[in-house]
Amino acid sequence: MLLALDVGNTKTACGIFEGNKLKTTLSIATSIHRSPDEYAAVLFNLLPHHSIAKEDIKEAIMCSVVPPLVPILEDLCQTYLGINLLVVEAGVKTGVRISMENPREVGPDRIVNAAAAYRLYGGPAIVIDMGTATTFDVISEEGDYMGGAIAPGMEMASEALFTRTARLPRIELVRPPHAIGKNTVNAMQSGVIFGYTGLVEGMVGRITREMGAKPKVIATGGYAHVIAKETSLIEVVNRHLTLYGLQLIYEINRR
Repeated sequence: MLLALDVGNTKTACGIFEGNKLKTTLSIATSIHRSPDEYAAVLFNLLPHHSIAKEDIKEAIMCSVVPPLVPILEDLCQTYLGINLLVVEAGVKTGVRISMENPREVGPDRIVNAAAAYRLYGGPAIVIDMGTATTFDVISEEGDYMGGAIAPGMEMASEALFTRTARLPRIELVRPPHAIGKNTVNAMQSGVIFGYTGLVEGMVGRITREMGAKPKVIATGGYAHVIAKETSLIEVVNRHLTLYGLQLIYEINRR
């Protein structure tokens, strides 16, 4: 089985693949303060609840936006699994040509998403990843990574309202009954949920005009399903897009 690790700023998504089939997923809070032993304890205590034994894992791949965790998770795989962890970085084959001024600036998760989107849905495409940040990644008809846009994530924006103001509360990010909030909580929910819907629609419109083609719009990340309910522009929601991309890239590199 293949262990795929998508290390984000807030959470680390773990996928277990048998062949090209995603058997199960689990989520671990990302922390640069954990040792390899601590990460191993958390991960391997969760696996039996998904009917998977540590010994079943024979291969591993990772993309990470948190550089200090790369050697920690490499150590985990070598010490506890006896395998080398393939890290998506410069020099690893992804099947994606990067049309950027400095390709090394592009986050590995964004390239992984582009690879998965093109393989699963074709091009041209826009991938909207709604996690800690909200990112827009643009893929050409030929599968090239053309660039994109980065905005604060919904949870980050909501938390900023709570921490940077004296009277606004922390809120749950769910759809309010109306755009015109009749209380503070609903007003904040409206601003975030409907505001980010407007952000998505506006950015997709601008990107589409610049591309001069009609792209397929794919959403992933923790809040993708929330915004997808509010706009018809999002055609596909795939919460595990990055994990599928990691499995694809692993297959490319083992050939």
